[in-house]
Amino acid sequence: MKALRSLLTLVARWCIAAVFIFAGAGKFIFFDQTAAYMASKGFTAIPMFLFGAALLELIGGLLLILGYKTRLGATILLLFLIPTTLIFHDFWNIVGDERALQQIMFLKNLAIFGGLLYILCDGPGGISIDSLHRKPTPPAEQEKH
Repeated sequence: MKALRSLLTLVARWCIAAVFIFAGAGKFIFFDQTAAYMASKGFTAIPMFLFGAALLELIGGLLLILGYKTRLGATILLLFLIPTTLIFHDFWNIVGDERALQQIMFLKNLAIFGGLLYILCDGPGGISIDSLHRKPTPPAEQEKH
């Protein structure tokens, strides 16, 4: 059962990380289009924010994939998601057909936020670089759980 839990936790980390890896890479690939969207939301200093956002997504995603400093990666991505979700998926400020799409995007980010919270609380699982550095739990402590 422990092996299955470790495997499923690995898959969960990879699934969440994929969102950020693709989004971060997409920001570099579609830099001009992303910059135009940021400008439409009133951003200034767009190249700095865009480059920073792409790096945060790529670094956080890679930390999740590797299971290295996993809680740090989850924290980075959690903190990244808060302003980006509120700024870019503000469905409450939108009327018309776009409102439904932005509400779905907002809820998608909320679900990802929940997954990241779970990783932050529960850790990376047994198949991770972090688990190689973990101190074994003494037998007396294991009995308490």
